[in-house]
Amino acid sequence: MIAELVPAEVAAVQYFGDPDVTPPVFAQEAALVERALISRRAEFRTVRACAREAMGQLGFAPVPILHGAQGEPLWPAGLVGSMAHCAGYRVAVLARAEEFAMIGVDAEPDEACPDEGIRELIAGPAELAMLARLAESHPDIAWDRLLFSAKECVYKAWYPLARRWLGFEHAAVVLEPETETFTAHLLAPGPVVNDVRLTVLRGRWAARHGLIVTAITVPATGGRSASAGSIATGSEFLRDVRA
Repeated sequence: MIAELVPAEVAAVQYFGDPDVTPPVFAQEAALVERALISRRAEFRTVRACAREAMGQLGFAPVPILHGAQGEPLWPAGLVGSMAHCAGYRVAVLARAEEFAMIGVDAEPDEACPDEGIRELIAGPAELAMLARLAESHPDIAWDRLLFSAKECVYKAWYPLARRWLGFEHAAVVLEPETETFTAHLLAPGPVVNDVRLTVLRGRWAARHGLIVTAITVPATGGRSASAGSIATGSEFLRDVRA
């Protein structure tokens, strides 16, 4: 699934569930989940196994993956990345910081949000109207959960660079069913990439195997040519930002 959503230069590793042999973790990592449930420890280990495999693909040695004040993973110098997990799925995407400025990934079950109140929390009036239209025209996808995943993905890409909180109300998202893409219009001052301030992020999504996966990649410069899964690159990237 994830290979469909990111450029070839991005190292992406996924597991459908946890392997029979528990992946090892560093002592510093184990301390983070020593009081967690067994299931939580298992997904924690597996998603870090994904990340270290991705590190190896990029030529980086395995190191502990700890987290910052907002729960964001702390990557070695020279890397950007993101991790996600949900029931039955773990994924990590990493790239060289010289090539990509921002990366985000999220995974959710392809099931409607358990409480309609959640929709009101994550979606504004225009987004609620969009969800109603999509549910009528494409009833086979849990669009409210996809919107939630897209906004989580936006935050995961945003925070490591912006270092500021971004609420659900600070991104207006448009979901495109035909192209399996989404556009997030930032309603808060975005981070600066290549001397321009981001106002729009574009991502890709997939709904397969009972799962929803979303991904965003933003190149470190505006001059990259577009590639599969890449969003807002080259001249298209520059049209979508303003100083």
